[in-house]
Amino acid sequence: MKKLVALAALAAMTSPLWAATQSVTLSVPGMNCATCPITVKKALTKVSGVSKIDVNLDRREARVTFDDAKANVEALTRATKDAGYPSTVVGAAK
Repeated sequence: MKKLVALAALAAMTSPLWAATQSVTLSVPGMNCATCPITVKKALTKVSGVSKIDVNLDRREARVTFDDAKANVEALTRATKDAGYPSTVVGAAK
């Protein structure tokens, strides 16, 4: 029993308690063809902590869900920029 309590305490200390899932919508105005969303999605998939990506060509937006202990908005916008599609935040991360 003492080992179990010690393991639970260790796990609590090593995992960030403040980590949360965040979602952000990125405006990606450079997307203008059918393959652009594929490239943007592929670039965002490579960012550690990203769990879901929905790219909409008509609105030229990418909705990204990520673990804020592993990724941040700067990493997401850098990924799209490095892929040739600069992006900006449409709404605040929540």
